[in-house]
Amino acid sequence: MGVPQRTWLFDLDNTLHDATPHIFPHINRSMRQYIERHLGVDADEASRIRQDYWVRYGATLSGLIRHHGTDPRHFLRETHHFPDLARLVRFHHPVRAMLRRLPGRKIIFSNAPHDYTRAILRITGLEPIFDAVYTIETLRFQPKPMAAGFRILLRAERLDPRRCIMVEDSLANLITAKRLGMKTVWVSTGLRNSPYVNKKIPSVLALPKDLAGL
Repeated sequence: MGVPQRTWLFDLDNTLHDATPHIFPHINRSMRQYIERHLGVDADEASRIRQDYWVRYGATLSGLIRHHGTDPRHFLRETHHFPDLARLVRFHHPVRAMLRRLPGRKIIFSNAPHDYTRAILRITGLEPIFDAVYTIETLRFQPKPMAAGFRILLRAERLDPRRCIMVEDSLANLITAKRLGMKTVWVSTGLRNSPYVNKKIPSVLALPKDLAGL
């Protein structure tokens, strides 16, 4: 019996495409406006709540569910509505060829909602490359860095975490992955390093250059 193949778990936003210039500002604005409307606060307080819950729980939605009983599906539908998403996507097309060459199974593991994630994968042409897609709904609204969401994916795919490599732009999420036994790749151009990171790269395109340590 052969050695089990490795499985790559890829984050989506700011890992496989650049969400910073256009997509994240749109989502952040939509979340702020949603909090203003549904919690009856002004823009400054809504921004503070959004950021506070993101820092504390890894996702603004988690704090809204926990403290305000927010309907997660309504929140996601309202805050991830893009009239022209394709125009906002910034994607390096060589990423497609790089992922195709990468040995092993590939899974999307994102805190983003299903419809948005599938739309990004279609726009970038990445959809056929991935064997499975896990979004916030699939994770039963247990977003990264919560270990519960990781365990849902691992059980569903029958994966040994020691055969998984997590590729992410968020260090907090990689810390959970490492504690579960995964190898970790941090997509970051910052100067910071971490003992929870096996490999740090400035772009996902640099991934195939040195796989020996993974």
